[in-house]
Amino acid sequence: MQEGKIDGRRVRGDQSRRAVLARAIQIASTDGLEGLSIARLASEVEASKSGVAALFGSKEQLQLATIEAARALFMDVVIDPVRAYPKGAGRVARLVRTWLDYSERRVFDGGCFFLAVSAEFDSHPGPVRDEIARAIADRDSYFIRTIDHAIAAGELPNCSDAEQLAFELTALVETANSRSLISGSSAPYGRAARAAATRLEAAGAETRVLDLLST
Repeated sequence: MQEGKIDGRRVRGDQSRRAVLARAIQIASTDGLEGLSIARLASEVEASKSGVAALFGSKEQLQLATIEAARALFMDVVIDPVRAYPKGAGRVARLVRTWLDYSERRVFDGGCFFLAVSAEFDSHPGPVRDEIARAIADRDSYFIRTIDHAIAAGELPNCSDAEQLAFELTALVETANSRSLISGSSAPYGRAARAAATRLEAAGAETRVLDLLST
């Protein structure tokens, strides 16, 4: 291929891959990663089975690619918008609010993708479980760093353990997700937001920070 010339086959392949993964992440969020198959995806995106198989090679590679696509979407919807806020307690509150909104809006049909697939694979060692664990660890690490910045800035004066606070706030989000899915109600998100505000208030957050959880 000449330098600077666009390979049309590669472009079409990338577009096909994105289309398949866009559907795959939704299926996995409701039916699990084991619910994915080359044949099912080919049917749903109106492609040939051989064409989809050529994009991924195996079911395990499809599962790994689906996890990465879900991770990228979570970053786009939850993490990246929060970075517009200055480091500090306000960013912590907005992260919780944005995370709750992501679940409530059903960015993934089955609610939180990573809560769904971690329950599916938490007791099944292997590359798929490892990739899920890595994505969750990256998410948690960002949350912990965000809280650490707020502590260092003196905006959470009653908190000395960022990892513990991150664990508690994550538990609230995940519980709201599960309760909302099983009940078909959005009420758990409001309860989680109020509980998060109470926890941040106990950590010493100012009222202006707590207000970010309700908007």
